[in-house]
Amino acid sequence: MALTLLPKEEKFYELFVVQAEAGVKAAGMFRDLVRAWDLDSPLFDKLRDLEHEADITTHEIKDKLNRTFVTPFDREDIHALASELDDVVDIIQSTVNRMRLYRIKACRPEIEALADVLFQAAEAVRKAVSCLGAKDKTRRLLDHCIEINRLENEGDALLCKALEGLFSAATDPIEVIKWDRSFEAIERAVDKCEEVAHTIEGIKAKEG
Repeated sequence: MALTLLPKEEKFYELFVVQAEAGVKAAGMFRDLVRAWDLDSPLFDKLRDLEHEADITTHEIKDKLNRTFVTPFDREDIHALASELDDVVDIIQSTVNRMRLYRIKACRPEIEALADVLFQAAEAVRKAVSCLGAKDKTRRLLDHCIEINRLENEGDALLCKALEGLFSAATDPIEVIKWDRSFEAIERAVDKCEEVAHTIEGIKAKEG
């Protein structure tokens, strides 16, 4: 008589999608903020609330991980993926806080371009995560990961161009510091999207 295996807990996939959708929302709010910069914008509070909600989802995943006997894939990968998806929202929210504390009066076009790339990367992450639990969508999932890698390279190029323009034209050292740190922070968020893609690729490689 064949052994009956315990069913795997599939709700992890649903929670990962919730996390990825939060990343898209956060990136969209950031893009809207830098396009129409206003230190009194209600988007600051909305982004803060979204970050808190994303933290709750991350804690739910990690709590479920501790209480689940059979998981859909390696426990270490579940923990890594949850943390990386949460980091995307965290970095965006902390960047916005920093820019507000800097009392930035108007946004430079370079950060608008970086915000566009970040939004595209977050959306590609959402699409990849949505395919994660479907074995018949592996090719599509990997295509999304390739797109994330492409966008990360585009973000690197934009960062280099932004820093070159900043250091060649700016005369106020305080302004240089403000924008240098802001540019770097947003590129870190794009980098984190690429880390998500690498983790997902690793999960699929283990599935064979």
